[in-house]
Formats: sequence, C-alpha cells, structure tokens
Amino acid sequence: MRPFMRHFSSYMMFWALLFLPISLFAQETEPLAVPPFLASPAPALDSTVTVSLLTCSPGEETYELYGHTALRVTSSKDPAGTVYNYGAFDFRAPHFVWRFILGECDYLLWAEPLEMFAVQYVVRGSWVREQVLNLTPEEANRLSDSLRTESLPENRVYRYNIFRNNCTTRARDIIEKCINGRIIYPMRAPRNTFRTILDEYTEGHPWSREGNDLLLGADVDTLINERDEMFAPLYLMNYVDSAFIDAGRSHYRDLVRESRILVQADASRQQAAAAALPSFPVSPRLLGWILFAAGLCLALFEWKRGRICWPVDAVLLTLQGLAGILLCFMALFSVHPAVASNWQVWVLNPIPLFFVYSVVRSDLRRQPSIYHAFAAVVLVAFLVLYCIIPQDFSELILPLALLLLSRAVVHLLVYRK
Repeated sequence: MRPFMRHFSSYMMFWALLFLPISLFAQETEPLAVPPFLASPAPALDSTVTVSLLTCSPGEETYELYGHTALRVTSSKDPAGTVYNYGAFDFRAPHFVWRFILGECDYLLWAEPLEMFAVQYVVRGSWVREQVLNLTPEEANRLSDSLRTESLPENRVYRYNIFRNNCTTRARDIIEKCINGRIIYPMRAPRNTFRTILDEYTEGHPWSREGNDLLLGADVDTLINERDEMFAPLYLMNYVDSAFIDAGRSHYRDLVRESRILVQADASRQQAAAAALPSFPVSPRLLGWILFAAGLCLALFEWKRGRICWPVDAVLLTLQGLAGILLCFMALFSVHPAVASNWQVWVLNPIPLFFVYSVVRSDLRRQPSIYHAFAAVVLVAFLVLYCIIPQDFSELILPLALLLLSRAVVHLLVYRK
C-alpha cells in the first residue's frame, strides 16, 4: 500500500508542477480578445434623427392653465415624428381620485403621432412651439432610444409631483441624461416663488388661484432658483432658448439649433373656449368682504336686539369645520408638496364641528358658550400675526377670520349684556 501511495503522490506532484506555470500565466495576462470577424458590429447611428422640445401654451380649463411640455423625435423614416408625452394619466386606474387627493397619483409616458398630439391644441386655439435641439447623432439616437424604452408598458409609469417630477421636469432630465457633457442654463438672481409662478398661470382665473392659495402652505413662498422654475413649461422653454452645452475641452454649442411654431394660436377659438366655461359672478376677494359686511350688519342687529340668530351659527360652524377637515387631512395624510405647512388651519380647522350642538343649545337658552371665548382668542392671535406669518394667504381668509371674530364678539357682548 505504501509504494502505491508514494507513486500516486509523485504522479500528482508531477501534474501540479506541470500546470502551475500555466495557471500563473493565465492570472497575469488579459483575456484573449474576440477575433474581429466574430464580434457583432455596433448598430449604425441614424444621422437623420432629430429631437425637439415642444411647448404648448395654456388653455382655459383648469388642467390646461399651466401649459404643457413634450418631446418630438423625427427621422428620415418618420418625417412627421413621434411625440413622447409625460402628461398622460388613466382615469380608469383603481382609486384614481383618492390617490390623486393623497398625492400618490401615477402619470405615464405616452407615445403618439404628431397629428394626434397637435389636434387638441388646434381645437382649443393654443400655440405649439418646437425647439429643435442641437444634438450630435450619437446624442440624438441615445435620447430617441431612451424615450422609446421609457414608453414601454413596463417602464412608462412614474409618480407625479407638481414641482419636482412633472411632464416638464422629466423632459428636461432625460435630455440632460443623454447629453455628452452638461447643459449650462442662464443664471439670474432668485426672484420667484412657486406661488408667484402659479399665480402667473392663473391670472384671469381667480377661483383656480384661490384653490391653490387655500391648499398650499408656506413652503411655496420661499425664493427658488433657476432649476426650480423649470417646473413650469414656459419657463423651461425660455431657459432652453438661452442654454448651451459644455462638451468639455472648451467645446461649447447652443442647446437649440432652431425654433419654429408648429401650431398657430387662434384667438377666436380661445375666446369661444373661455365663453363656454361656467364662471362665478364675483371674485373670492369680493365674496369674502360681502360676507364680512353682511355678518357685521347681522352682529349689530343682534347686539341691539339682545338675541342671537342661531341658524347662522349652525351654518358657519359647520362650513368652517368641513373646510378645516379638508385642510387638516391634506396636511396630515397627503404627500402633495407644501400642503403640510398651511397656517390657515388657525382659521379653518375641524374644532368647530365639535361645538355646533353646544353653541346652538346655548343660543336657544340664551346662555354663554365657552367656545366663543376660545374662538376669539385664537382669531385675534391670528390677525395680530397675519402680517408676519411667512405665507401668502388666500384672499378669502382675512374677511373670513374677521367674520368669525365678529360672531364670537357679538356672542360675548350679548350674553354679558
């Protein structure tokens, strides 16, 4: 047995010494290159591919007020081109409205022919401007391929955010990702907030602006930089006009090669669309002061009479509490940006709903209620701090606060009398 083991050990040692140089050599050298005739050729670039940024002017409907942004890809094989639209959504998605309220709404990238995209803007009379990007063939093909990949059913859905991740910012981001180098945008001193830009788009639509101002808190009232301003389509269009590409080694080129109008504006269609929309006869500011004046007259009448009109209290407290539920729900549960920093909950909050019954009962018995003293203190504190709170308030909030304060004061005066 021992001779056999000795021979076997010698045999294994021989083969180990034989292959050791080979193994060491293999570790120290690079893998053999694939012969040229076996390598698959890289796909040829299509030098006719062009990519354009499309900007659409605002319409009259609430969801049209802010304009729109899309990307257009053309080539010699498809001269009309395909439009990639990040602003599509599916109303049939499960719990769409509920998810939209919570800020968990999903949008998607939709690819469609230019004719289908443009017809909606022709119908409403809006203009569509095209900015042809000054890209190399490699960049244009890369951007075209990226858009095609993102538009596939398994990739096209994204979580929408009005300021950080919308149809405009996504178009900008994918362009930047596919550029060899970086895009330099013009710089300017901060002068806008998110709210001031939203106000520009809602000019002439006071109730749409009022909705924004009621729901959005102090976070939209801080100054923003150039990049933040690009959430708005017209702002991105203007920035792109003056931007250039820094390709390194002192190689610069304009980002836009040429601009043209694809769809002309039609004032008559715009006027017809505006006329077809229902409109409220008074503005939020005027309505608020009318309500305050009416409440003040009622309070004077009640003070002289020495008796409170309890149905007015019941209606006001109910409406105040319901509005407060909306604001508090958005602040606590919604992930929409800037709804959690809303100081208007001092005036509009759910607390009055818990006191409707006791206040009405006290009115019927002609007895004071502790709620009115509490409400007076809170409302006076809000009015004292009104000018220094870092938030642009709704036009309704000041007259409403004064109206509610007048109700609290008249109760205290009448029942003390």
